[in-house]
Amino acid sequence: MIKRKATKKYYFTVEGETEKWYLDWLRERINECADSDYKVSFDAQVQKNPLKRAKSLAVTGKTEIWHLSDYESDEPIHVRQFRETMDNMKAASSLGKQISYKFGYTNLTFDLWIILHRIDCNGAQAHRRNYINAINRAYDEKFESMDEYKHEDNFKRCLGKLSLDNVRTAIAGADAIMERNRDNGYSLCEYKGYKYYKENPSLAIHEIVGKILENCGLAES
Repeated sequence: MIKRKATKKYYFTVEGETEKWYLDWLRERINECADSDYKVSFDAQVQKNPLKRAKSLAVTGKTEIWHLSDYESDEPIHVRQFRETMDNMKAASSLGKQISYKFGYTNLTFDLWIILHRIDCNGAQAHRRNYINAINRAYDEKFESMDEYKHEDNFKRCLGKLSLDNVRTAIAGADAIMERNRDNGYSLCEYKGYKYYKENPSLAIHEIVGKILENCGLAES
């Protein structure tokens, strides 16, 4: 008799549909993998305000939620939005619900994480729209804009070219970026207990993805 796998549940808030589609894809790849020690369940909601999400969440016991967000630029409006996100995460952790918010940020955008599944992306970008060149190179596509790439059918076609091995590649690439930032002497900013680099590229989303693979016994191929 085949032993039924237990399920590990993870909580997310994300700021866009592409992040949600990616998490759906990752869940499916893990759950179809015979080598995984567990099934996974992702409670992921598109919600820019972590505090609003935390208030609506009925949980008992300690609950960790990861918020996936972008540091889009050094422009005042984007810096303010980024700090407001951290303000709300801090406030969510003080509701008395035993909720702890973790920050899976990406600088400049979540698209950096998607690119790292297929190729290195170590150079700084002046604008988030410039990632389209790396997207096309990584996925052998000819998208004319980021909007075209983020169309559901197109984005999911790119996901269809990936495997869990590509996820491991992305984690290694993200680790290398963060190590390079440390070696270059960049200052790690801290606000409300959350740490991040103002310089791009930098990211933290790989921390939770790596943790999920490790928990499932899939960290190494």
